[in-house]
Amino acid sequence: MLLTSLSGSISLMDEDVPRLSNSVMSPLPAHGMTKNMTEEEKEFWKQPDSSGYKPCLEFGIKYRKESVRISKEKRRFLIVVASGGLNQQRNQIIDAVVIARILEAALVIPVLQVNLIWGDESEFSEIFDSDHFRRTLQADVRIVSSLPSTHLVPKQSVERKIPHDISPEWIRARFFKQLNEEGVLILKGLDSKLSKNLPSDLQKLRCKVAFHALRFAAPIRDIGNKLARRMWIEGPYIALHLRLEKDVWIRTGCRTGLGPVFDRIVAEEQKSSPEYLTGRLNMTYDQRRLAGLCPLNVFEVARLLKGLGAPCSARLYVAGGEPFGGTQALLPLKKEFPDLVTKEMLGKEQELAPYINRSSALAAIDYIISLSSTVFMPSHGGNMGRAMQGHRAYVGHKKYINPNKRAMLPFFGNGSISSTEFDRIMRHLHKYSLGQPQLRDNKRGRDVIAYPVPECMCNS
Repeated sequence: MLLTSLSGSISLMDEDVPRLSNSVMSPLPAHGMTKNMTEEEKEFWKQPDSSGYKPCLEFGIKYRKESVRISKEKRRFLIVVASGGLNQQRNQIIDAVVIARILEAALVIPVLQVNLIWGDESEFSEIFDSDHFRRTLQADVRIVSSLPSTHLVPKQSVERKIPHDISPEWIRARFFKQLNEEGVLILKGLDSKLSKNLPSDLQKLRCKVAFHALRFAAPIRDIGNKLARRMWIEGPYIALHLRLEKDVWIRTGCRTGLGPVFDRIVAEEQKSSPEYLTGRLNMTYDQRRLAGLCPLNVFEVARLLKGLGAPCSARLYVAGGEPFGGTQALLPLKKEFPDLVTKEMLGKEQELAPYINRSSALAAIDYIISLSSTVFMPSHGGNMGRAMQGHRAYVGHKKYINPNKRAMLPFFGNGSISSTEFDRIMRHLHKYSLGQPQLRDNKRGRDVIAYPVPECMCNS
């Protein structure tokens, strides 16, 4: 059924490769400082020093020579089924392009698996601009909309058991012969399986896919940019990606900060479905929290922002899914920062009606609005946070607050510290976590998509 659905013929016009400088998804321009701002407010809204780093995707001679042959491949085809939420799917699509390049195969437009949690049945072309995707990468990998009829077979096995941290050498040894013999390879369960430490040209390819090729579909771009302009026109704003959804509290084994009634509901579901718990089973809640494994709750988000100097008049855009507890969950944050909005509040009349129950499209709208914010902060690590960290770096190192949860949370419960001293400590702990250029190294999990310096950005 999968192969049959991929066999439909879709004609795509052959067009020139778009210039990379024109294809990057860019934010709205930064706001300047105004005279009526206090020095503390100016300091908060000030953008980090980019140290002259700019995108530089200069591929090596060997890579470019091989591209002539690989970009015309017509015998071997790779199909990837991407699962999860929007940003999880983006990661798998990026890896799919790189694996196709490693295997010297053509890539069929990826299949987006139906999201069982949110019931989203969106296809690739409904979320991403498939023509732009193909054109941008046509010098690197041949992208096709469907399998040719010569490669359709009654039954094709799907490779699901893929270990973590696989290298290009492992991929070639495992799949190259099979792909040559069968002509088609289907991969599923690819999330975070590809090694983060790849040869330089493949790291550049990852950046090219993430920041240039994966442009959202035109209808999503239109509504996303429209809502972003409504935020931007009023002045600087903070975008927060809050992980307050019920399933997040269940999976992390953390408390909601909303009181015993809500915590009891979460605890009961954890007991009835222990397989959902991804937090470390041998740790108590307090141990998880102090280890930085819990999302910040709204009280902690508000206190951190205030400690870092955010004015109470700051406009907050809240990205993310429906919080557990509904609007009540946001009240502590709204009390400290009254000018708080969501995409539902920004949208007029029926503007968001086409995207109801389409979680990936709504997440894409959040992404666009967050990218144009003056300051961005996630309440928890994750795919959206890492994607935004790298994208904001790639477009000029826009301010990105990376909460240092392990270092800061012990001070949140210390009643002997004055508010002035607390603020000083918060600013000290986050002095180097505000979006300044950080070199990607070989530390576990340091993805070039989150740390594009130095493989994808140069300062010379």
